[in-house]
Amino acid sequence: MDEKITRTKNNKQEVLKSIIQDLHDGVPVDQLQKKFAKLIKDTSPEEIADMENELIREGFPPEEIQRLCDVHAQVFEKSLKKVKQASQIPGHPIHTFIQENDYAKKLVKKLKKRTRKLPKKSPPENKIKEFKKIFDELREITKHFERKENQLFPALERKNFTGPTKVMWGKHDEIREHFRKGELFFKDRKWTELKKEMKSLGSDIKKLIFLEEKILYPTSLKKLDDNEWAEVKHGGMEIGYSWIKPSSLWDSKIAKKMRGKEVMEKQGSNKIKLDEGTLTTEQIRLLLKSLPVDITFVDENDKVCFYSANKDRIFPRSPAIIGRSVQNCHPQKSVHVVDKIVKSFKEKKKDKAEFWIQQGEKFIYIRYFPVFDENGDYKGVVEVTQEVSGIRSLKGERRILDW
Repeated sequence: MDEKITRTKNNKQEVLKSIIQDLHDGVPVDQLQKKFAKLIKDTSPEEIADMENELIREGFPPEEIQRLCDVHAQVFEKSLKKVKQASQIPGHPIHTFIQENDYAKKLVKKLKKRTRKLPKKSPPENKIKEFKKIFDELREITKHFERKENQLFPALERKNFTGPTKVMWGKHDEIREHFRKGELFFKDRKWTELKKEMKSLGSDIKKLIFLEEKILYPTSLKKLDDNEWAEVKHGGMEIGYSWIKPSSLWDSKIAKKMRGKEVMEKQGSNKIKLDEGTLTTEQIRLLLKSLPVDITFVDENDKVCFYSANKDRIFPRSPAIIGRSVQNCHPQKSVHVVDKIVKSFKEKKKDKAEFWIQQGEKFIYIRYFPVFDENGDYKGVVEVTQEVSGIRSLKGERRILDW
């Protein structure tokens, strides 16, 4: 499998290299459109960027690679004229969401067939394995939910469109609960209960897809412009996708420049004096990324203003969360608890709140701490999340000399 992936990547690299060489040799841009369109059809933006970086490392002048933008722009424009709507172009966030829905519907049908083949008592092992394979694959739909919750919903909230998104988040959680119960019934070999739960799961996924495609997506297309869709796509890359790889054909930079000017911060030169010692902004950034915990900070106005960009975050985060009300970052059914925690901190009745949950083999420890300044004024709350299954299993001692 790895050899096949490497071979495919190398082939794409050679195609990209030949297009750039043709441009260098004076081949007209319009003659290269078809070749480039075929290349990017099943290639993600990340792959394109990686290939371009690799070519630069090989010695290709950046100026030559930049000329690809001319080809991409013409391919994009041609596609837009053909389909009339940007959302129908592969790579647009809505196109990607619908691709995932199409795949989900196929998996729901497969799951239904596999579930029927599970007798009420003692199914054969091969039938059990077939069912579990489809069940686990369908559970990847949660990435689809996470992109909506962390990217699409915040963009709609900024348009004061909040009610339907809260309702839909609740539907996400209902489906997550079906998966959780299904896993438990499977482990306990409760086949009758499992079959009933899978029927509800399939039904709820189909209902959700209907709500998305008939209400959420058409409304989103009316409310969000190309700048905002570019932000939705950019943050979605950090969260990931369910089953499919979005195309690079719809390109956010070409669709429209990102809102506002890009601010390039020169990090590493400015030092910040702390209570003990000084650190540069670059050191602070790297320090926070290196900690074995996820950190999120919410200010005194209940707005999220920071999260640590750890490589392996426990819970998904994306840039769209910045500036978002903390209440909108949680399912509606738990918002009252969030309000209760924040209120207790502001009134100085509590100095922490802690929770722990089991996620498969992972044991997640979540803590909230209020933050006050030197005058005792409330400045916000910090959330610290850590996977502690390894810590819980520690026994005896291991001193530094044992390392």
